[in-house]
Amino acid sequence: MKVLITGGAGFIGSTIASACLDAGHEVVILDDFSAGRREFVLDRPLVEGDIGDRELLDRTFAEHKPDAVVHCAAKIIVPESVEQPLSYYENNVAKTVTLLQAMDAAGINRLLFSSSASIYATEANFQVTEDSGLAPNSPYATTKYMMEIVLRDTAAATDIRVMSLRYFNPIGADPQMRTGLQIAKPTHVLGKMLEAWLNKDTFTVTGVDWPTRDGSGIRDYIHVWDLAKAHVAALENFDQVTSAENPYQVINIGTGKGSTVKELVQAFEDATGEPLRTVDGPSRPGDVAGAYTVSTRAKDLLGWQTELTEAQAIKDAIQWLDIRRERLGY
Repeated sequence: MKVLITGGAGFIGSTIASACLDAGHEVVILDDFSAGRREFVLDRPLVEGDIGDRELLDRTFAEHKPDAVVHCAAKIIVPESVEQPLSYYENNVAKTVTLLQAMDAAGINRLLFSSSASIYATEANFQVTEDSGLAPNSPYATTKYMMEIVLRDTAAATDIRVMSLRYFNPIGADPQMRTGLQIAKPTHVLGKMLEAWLNKDTFTVTGVDWPTRDGSGIRDYIHVWDLAKAHVAALENFDQVTSAENPYQVINIGTGKGSTVKELVQAFEDATGEPLRTVDGPSRPGDVAGAYTVSTRAKDLLGWQTELTEAQAIKDAIQWLDIRRERLGY
């Protein structure tokens, strides 16, 4: 199968590309390098440009004729989305509509969408399935929610079939160290821990009055390589899972285990063998208490389940730091 990956030079998109190649599929990378890295393209076919550029999309689909699109391109920083909502709605929603229009015109009818568990409402026990209530709490999360509605309606009215994969919290790096987190000043929790550890600084636990077992937010931390392999499983089972009668499917991609931020700090200390200085702080704009999946739909429909541990993800993220310095220069 030939797969076009939008945002394929980013952290998650590049890891998905590696997993697809390892499984024997072809990939084409589409990226504007607003966040992605040229170093992550490696020797993969590249189209440089914006997913909102209809002429570029038409040329790309005509030239490469992909069998499926994996749509990872998006702005993803929650506090930034609170400050710049129009930018997020333009990039994550309006430009994805353009992508869908180009796919429909080109007759490309398989789409894997990078959705997010951040669209879930907070449940009393923090456990969710695909049927749980939705209540996005930031412009970023709302863009994912809006796109799921757009995709559902598009699948009902066109030949495009869709799987929306609701990601939980990817951490780690490609175990072969081809790619990893590329952002020098990360905003997600493990990235901030690594930054504090490297600089012998203090890590701030943002939010300690959530109704969790220790007051810090709870998340489902999944190794990015397991997440990437979930996409391979989705692509390989796409025609069995979707159909004209069921053209739109939602699948949670997580471990089924919830860890609090303070528990992740302990796991980080166990991995490094060093204490991590921490301080409690207020939650950030758009933060939520969190959730973790208890669904078996990914296993039932895709035959996929996680294989790598949270501890392995932390170790791979630490190992990636040296590679990042060599390849990216910071």
